[in-house]
Amino acid sequence: MPHKMTLTGSATGPLREYDRYVAFDMREKGSPSAPKGLKKSTFISYTVFVAKKAFNKTGLTKKSIMHEKILVQGEPTLDIPIDECPGEIGIICFQITVLPNKNDKEANDSKDKKEVQQEVSKAQQEVAATKQEEKQDSVSQPVAQEEKKAAETVQPEAKETPVQEKKAVLQQKQLPTQPKGTQEVVSFEEVIVPEAFLKTRPNPVKTEEVVEFVKRTGHLDKPLTIEKDSKVLKDGYRRYIVAKTVKMDKVPVVYAYEK
Repeated sequence: MPHKMTLTGSATGPLREYDRYVAFDMREKGSPSAPKGLKKSTFISYTVFVAKKAFNKTGLTKKSIMHEKILVQGEPTLDIPIDECPGEIGIICFQITVLPNKNDKEANDSKDKKEVQQEVSKAQQEVAATKQEEKQDSVSQPVAQEEKKAAETVQPEAKETPVQEKKAVLQQKQLPTQPKGTQEVVSFEEVIVPEAFLKTRPNPVKTEEVVEFVKRTGHLDKPLTIEKDSKVLKDGYRRYIVAKTVKMDKVPVVYAYEK
């Protein structure tokens, strides 16, 4: 049985193009601490070989592959000529995925928070300006005490309502529509794919149909089925591949409880 391998990181050398495939080098560092009595692990260099069609779907270029964090799943090979495989181990890639950039995600979250804070601050300024106008009017045109107290209690509530509505609109924008039957939305990286799924290759025509559906609607056609505690994928491997292809950070799931 072939040995499956999974690598994560960025390319350490330039992209090399051949007739039907491309190749690039990667490097992974061993564990920082070895068991007592054994020597520490060292770097291992790999040369990854990817079909051009699969590589083009990732959207990577010769420049971006040096900076983007990628995930490679494949099998080792000893049949590549040494001049094409400078790495210590050659990897035939079956799946390649561009992993989301945490810095970009944090920047977007920070931007959303700033927008909410600006909306709240603007509303508070409007409330303060309204109170100031009421105070000036009360000096020039005296108003009965009961009417004044009623105005002071009603005005803040009237001003707070638009702020709450704006917050609700922002929250709705951040939560995309999910397919029918979705119980929860989880991080894509939490889903664990069993070895049995990795050995299969879903029909590419049907997979492409799901990809087009996602591009058209903004969400998967059905949720993935996973175990609630272990997050192990039980059904929906095709939709898992589509989620990787379109670079989804979160995926809809329905739980199949462990027996």
